[in-house]
Amino acid sequence: QVQLVESGGGLVQAGGSLRLSCAASGRTFSIAAMGWFRQAPGKEREFVATISRSSSNSYYADSVKGRFTISRDNAKNTVYLQMNILKPEDTAVYYCAASNRLGVFTTTHEYNYWGQGTQVTVSS
Repeated sequence: QVQLVESGGGLVQAGGSLRLSCAASGRTFSIAAMGWFRQAPGKEREFVATISRSSSNSYYADSVKGRFTISRDNAKNTVYLQMNILKPEDTAVYYCAASNRLGVFTTTHEYNYWGQGTQVTVSS
């Protein structure tokens, strides 16, 4: 099994920045792709960003492209999401996800493991 723990969420004003972290533990050797998703109240969980095992490939939702950057440190078993120029519509619970499959993936069913989520609130 793999356990994922997110951190770094909080309250920030529009235009500000936050950096989310997700630390993996357990059978981390089985982790390949990792991703970030978010879920706002009353809405479905949506894709934000994904990164391949080697960091050679990454992919972003159009809504965050150019503002968010995903990265990972395999030696620390940690994936990051740097969020800049935050907007009120970025307000959501952000979830880290890990997959056993190589590649990059944008749909929830491709991921085997999920964190508990961290709240990000952007005030206007």
